[in-house]
Amino acid sequence: MPSFDITSEVDEQEIRNAVDQASREITNRFDFKNTDSTIELGTNEITMNTQSADKLRALRQVLEEKMVKRQISMKAVDYGKVEDAAGGRVRQVAALVAGISSEKAKDLNKFIKALGLKGIQSQTQGESVRVIAKKRDDLQAVITACKEHDFGIPLQFGNFRD
Repeated sequence: MPSFDITSEVDEQEIRNAVDQASREITNRFDFKNTDSTIELGTNEITMNTQSADKLRALRQVLEEKMVKRQISMKAVDYGKVEDAAGGRVRQVAALVAGISSEKAKDLNKFIKALGLKGIQSQTQGESVRVIAKKRDDLQAVITACKEHDFGIPLQFGNFRD
């Protein structure tokens, strides 16, 4: 039976490249001179640190521009709240969203069942959702419907089998 998997992954190398480019740009930009602004990539998170909330917004914009150029979905980044740091500075941590949580998988399964296509089955397998159908056209209809709906996470459709 034809099937495919719905996953939510982030290319870590592209994230690393985007953070490196943004970090290089803020060291050279005039508006960030003598602010000791930093963008650091940690394990599944990006930490931004600077002097003020205005500089933090500019820092975030630089990072987002670099990520968009590298075709990283903005849905893959979950920004935390702005925190006060030592010395009157501000910090913000952005978590990288990878994998489909059980709650999002339930939403996906409900959405697929609500489409009302006959012979469609979907099941959660770890951090992915497998969709099985009798007809290949039904699978393509599910892919199209999922692309049009916003689940709040970046979705990839792969492992398509006949």
